[in-house]
Amino acid sequence: MVCRTSTKKNVNLNYILSDNVFFGVTLVYNFYQMIRTICFIFLVNAYFCFALKAQEDSLSKNSTLLLPSRYLITQKIVWGNNGLIRKINYFNLTEESRDRELTIRSYMITGHRILGYGSLLGMIGTGITGQKLITGDQSIKDLHEGFAGFTNAVYFSSLGFALFAPPPMKDRARGLTKLKAHKILSVIHFASMIGTNVLSGMLEDNPELRPYHRAAAISAFSSLFVATIVINL
Repeated sequence: MVCRTSTKKNVNLNYILSDNVFFGVTLVYNFYQMIRTICFIFLVNAYFCFALKAQEDSLSKNSTLLLPSRYLITQKIVWGNNGLIRKINYFNLTEESRDRELTIRSYMITGHRILGYGSLLGMIGTGITGQKLITGDQSIKDLHEGFAGFTNAVYFSSLGFALFAPPPMKDRARGLTKLKAHKILSVIHFASMIGTNVLSGMLEDNPELRPYHRAAAISAFSSLFVATIVINL
């Protein structure tokens, strides 16, 4: 009787041990499968992340090659890599689009030059009629104001063409080039034009400002004339 009980206990103990071992092996196997699945998902995700990053870097590099590294902030706002014009599919940053932009640039720069010549003519007319006003010929006042309005319209239109034209394909040469000199002179005649207009509005109540108004106008004409000569050398 004792022998049968002992044998039965051993059988139960072996059954329990084998059941626990099976449960442990199953737990380890399931844990292994979970770790393997996580590693697989991580590797796939990492692969696609690196592939996407490489694609973005390639696109960024290609985009950079299509634009110069230095150009006007006004041009960057419109024509930069993330400029306003890039929202239109027709002007996505591609080689074909840049070819179209260079054609637009050619027309705008031509317009800038023609309007620049018109500004010089308007300044001459404004200066002549202004001098007559100083000598007391008030009959010429409307004509003087007409010349002044024409000069402002063509000058600031010319300025807009220069500021918002698409940028060139490559960087300009460094140093004091004729384009650099032209830009320096453009700052002078732009400031002089602003000064001329501000002082013009103050002359009626402050006639003593007339010499300063005249000096600003002469400065605007002189610097614009020299800028026009320099860029055509």
